[in-house]
Amino acid sequence: MNTTLVSSRTGITGLVDQIAGGERLQPDSALRLWREAGEADWRRLAGAARARFHAPHDCTYLIMRIINYTNVCVAQCDYCAFYKLPGEPGGYVLDREAVFAKIDDLLARGGDLAGFNGGFNPHLPLDYYCRLFAQIRERYGERLEFYALTVAEFLYLADRARISLAEAAERLRHAGVRWVTGGGAEILTESFRARHSRFKYRVTDFFDAQRALLAAGLKTTATMVIGFDESVEERIEHLERVRQFQEQTGGLASFLCWTYKPYNTALGGREIAAEEYLRHLALCRVYLDNIPRLRTSVLTQNERALEGLAWGADDFDLPLEDEVTELAGARIEIDLDRLLAHARALGFTPRYRHVAAMPAGA
Repeated sequence: MNTTLVSSRTGITGLVDQIAGGERLQPDSALRLWREAGEADWRRLAGAARARFHAPHDCTYLIMRIINYTNVCVAQCDYCAFYKLPGEPGGYVLDREAVFAKIDDLLARGGDLAGFNGGFNPHLPLDYYCRLFAQIRERYGERLEFYALTVAEFLYLADRARISLAEAAERLRHAGVRWVTGGGAEILTESFRARHSRFKYRVTDFFDAQRALLAAGLKTTATMVIGFDESVEERIEHLERVRQFQEQTGGLASFLCWTYKPYNTALGGREIAAEEYLRHLALCRVYLDNIPRLRTSVLTQNERALEGLAWGADDFDLPLEDEVTELAGARIEIDLDRLLAHARALGFTPRYRHVAAMPAGA
């Protein structure tokens, strides 16, 4: 018998026991578990972490649409298949009627959440967004909630307007905005951003913006994208930064992780396996012990994302549209009943979660 292997397995079992029993996961132990723990270990850890917030078979879902209001962007991230530079053929800005038509269709399909995601369009000032969001709030009232922008877009708009983050957040609040998502995070390390999105903002800027949004009374979330060329260490650094931010503010309503789609992008590459995504979900659930809601990505994993409910996730959305991800290779599954049936077949009871007017932790 190989005594080294037996000793290593014994050590991992002891570590799993400690973490499952409530000991906080730290970067060094997370790295060791990633390298050495097996599937059964991760499912056990994720199940124990999930059970601290949710009943074992309960889960919630949303029906939502991402409205890509413009594809003009100057950020030039090499993992993006969506953007057009100013003046390039194919650039667009949706008019109000096109935006309203997408919202009307969403409501007709039973959804009540729209997300706005476009880019760094130098021709659209902050006032443009404030007028748009005020019109949406006036037109739809409490029938609809919307994620107005991402943190990255919010940073760009404040910078372009040459005003403080606090003032920009206050303007959005007066326009009827309640939510700005943690989108644009990808991997929150300076090394990753230097490689792939050097015209975006620094990691410290990103969290400063979220603090300003929370201080203005807005709600926000945390996100992550994996499957580029990031190291496990970079993934863990991202999770550590998010956990610390939540420790300081308590303002993150949920955490959503999805996978990079490499098609039609300058970066290219290949998709990671679904098994790696599920294991990473488990890592996220165990590491982020102060964020109650962990969301699995149907948009990028389709029905396999629902297996994530057994790997620590408790929530998912059924997306009707997201041009950014679709252009990079995502396939939207529009048979919502089939997806819900699959969740039930896996042993879960999905319940629709209305976002409108909810408190941040609901």
